[in-house]
Amino acid sequence: MAGFEGKWKVDSTENFDEYLKAIGVNMMMRKMASSAKPPLTITRSGERWTIKTEGVKTTEISFSFGEEFDETTADGRKAKSTVTQDSPRKWTQVQKADIPSTVTRELIDDNTMKQICTAKGVTFTRVYKRG
Repeated sequence: MAGFEGKWKVDSTENFDEYLKAIGVNMMMRKMASSAKPPLTITRSGERWTIKTEGVKTTEISFSFGEEFDETTADGRKAKSTVTQDSPRKWTQVQKADIPSTVTRELIDDNTMKQICTAKGVTFTRVYKRG
């Protein structure tokens, strides 16, 4: 069984613009972000994981499960984040910020990962394919 590690490409995105509105992203940045299909790379070194997203703005977080860390989100929000491993195939990231968000990443199969982001009652879903 393949895990989270590897390179991932966007396959589909739903409700992204509404989510960006909910977290306060202006129209120009929403248009740029909505047209992007940012690949992400997940790597592991011992107990530390790194998720690098290369989009309108490249972001990178590095964490160990259950440990809070400082994060600057792609839209510039400062957050205190914690990632937990709910199962070998599901992670939940809680971002404590002015506008809190939750990001769930789940392996649907060895080559498909679903990411669900929720803030202020608005959810967007992005599906990635390994590649």
